[in-house]
Amino acid sequence: MWLDVAPLLELTQKATEADVELALASRHIGDREFATLLAPTAAPFLERMAHAAQALTRRHFGRTITLYAPLYLSSYCSSGCTYCGFASDRKHPRHKLGFDELEAELGALNRMGIEEVLLLTGERTPVADFDYILECVRRAAKHFAMVTIETFPMTTEEYRALVAAGCTGVTLYQETYDTAVYAGVHRWGQKRNFLNRLEGPARALEAGIRQVGCGVLLGLADPITDVLCVYRHVAELQKCYWRSGFSVSFPRLRPEAGGFQPMRAVSDALLAQLIFAFRLALPENHLVLSTREPAKLRDGFAGLGISKMSVASRTTVGGYDHTPADKIGQFEINDARGVDEFCAALRTVGLEPVFKNWDAAYR
Repeated sequence: MWLDVAPLLELTQKATEADVELALASRHIGDREFATLLAPTAAPFLERMAHAAQALTRRHFGRTITLYAPLYLSSYCSSGCTYCGFASDRKHPRHKLGFDELEAELGALNRMGIEEVLLLTGERTPVADFDYILECVRRAAKHFAMVTIETFPMTTEEYRALVAAGCTGVTLYQETYDTAVYAGVHRWGQKRNFLNRLEGPARALEAGIRQVGCGVLLGLADPITDVLCVYRHVAELQKCYWRSGFSVSFPRLRPEAGGFQPMRAVSDALLAQLIFAFRLALPENHLVLSTREPAKLRDGFAGLGISKMSVASRTTVGGYDHTPADKIGQFEINDARGVDEFCAALRTVGLEPVFKNWDAAYR
């Protein structure tokens, strides 16, 4: 099965500098080359990887950065994820946007110039169930060119209903592909079903979703094994759904609510290596970096492999139109710049912010 990355991990562990040279010289970065570029012996080649990644990013995306904003609909959750501020055992008030509140938040995002909104919730609950998300998508589709969701895994029929309502994309991180770690950090709830989550992106694509975002939470398990699995997962999906669009995100965990500490820290240098390797292997796919990362680091990666970013993010429920009822977010933001300030920073380094995606997957 494609999920068995042990042979690729062995390549990563045994790769020599000569192997890295051959991988960088290759016209096609496949499984072996990608694994080689993740090797410790590839670290001295980081500058060469950066130049190659920048050239490919400019070839496929120009000097642009696509922007989107997340909107949290609900902090209710049925699962017990150790790393999440919304886990069901967190002792703080919960909130869900009513439809009037939702319209106000959508209006505020419109006034900021946002054209792509990502709607987020916790895992499935009676308070924020499929019907609630479906209505939120319907309303958001009246305001935005692109409406994507990051919620719980759904059935193919549910995804079809979302497509009909105007949903264009689904983000569904596997969190980690290490089944033992996965079982340990997802203490209870529907999210403990590893295979149901793993097969979620395929169900979404089968239903007609045009863009799927994949990724892992860097810090839960061995990052090299996890990113090898992400790469293989995207490659497997592309074989069957080659007309669809795909993106990969690189969220790094930091100490979170409830005392969680990342199990495997990922340094800035390793993060750079991961991003550059993915750009070389997946030149046409968006690579995404969120406001989890500080402003200086995000500015440095913009156009250097990264082609898409969130902006002016709130991880509380609502928070764009007015101060949220619950000020506790899912995680802490490290880049709090507003739209104007962030766009000005991009233009300073010769990059143009793009609010509407003209990718073929959306046509």
